[in-house]
Amino acid sequence: MESLRYKNADIYFSSHGKGRVVVLLHGFLENISMWDDIIPILSQKYRVISIDLLGHGKTENIGYIHSMEDQALMVKAVLDSLNLYRYVMIGHSMGGYVGLAFAQLFSSHIKGLCLMNSTPLTDSPEKKINRDRAIEAVKQNYKTFVRMSVPNLFAPYNLMKYKDEVGVIIEQALLMQPQGIIASLEGMKLRKNRVEELKKINAPTQFIIGQNDGAIDIESTLQSVENTSTEIIIFPDGHMSHIENKAELIETLHHFIRKCYQ
Repeated sequence: MESLRYKNADIYFSSHGKGRVVVLLHGFLENISMWDDIIPILSQKYRVISIDLLGHGKTENIGYIHSMEDQALMVKAVLDSLNLYRYVMIGHSMGGYVGLAFAQLFSSHIKGLCLMNSTPLTDSPEKKINRDRAIEAVKQNYKTFVRMSVPNLFAPYNLMKYKDEVGVIIEQALLMQPQGIIASLEGMKLRKNRVEELKKINAPTQFIIGQNDGAIDIESTLQSVENTSTEIIIFPDGHMSHIENKAELIETLHHFIRKCYQ
């Protein structure tokens, strides 16, 4: 694990392997460790950079709100510090929102963008209300919020199968500062609709979708990329494809990265 000082905060990241670059961005309540089973495989062929996003993992907070643009600028600072210029970016959930913000700000640096269990759409009015409720719940008791939120990311029928994994994610999320959780909820609530920006990306794009993902509006997400060149991959399970559909995900990512660097 390496670190960078950015806006008076310590940012933590990892770098494994050599060659063409793949950047991995985790989701809300997650950290670099979500990629533990994927980095060793991808880093056999590529240089893999993974970053703890603002307020997550070991990375500190920089404000009351961490917008997706704030996160993207921090990611750019890390990549610049490593003298990296072109990369394939893979973002899980909130990491996908950050990846899209990054692609809008720094389009010439993107060799490919994979939105994994994510969407280019903004929050619906109902979802924004739920974000506000979540913020209040975090202020009341962030531990209860975390313990209730994480199981909802899995397909219900997988909860017993992945009971240990659910427990580890909860344990790690409980190490976060409540302010880091709130800052990301505020940032996700305010994020822009980036459907048009997605269409403008001059590189391969891919959506990975879980058929039983309760965290994403699957139908609207699929409609948003109708008649575009974005590749759609649908797995049978929930929001946590790196756990629920790990083998298929690794194969899919290998294929996508290879295509981006052809």
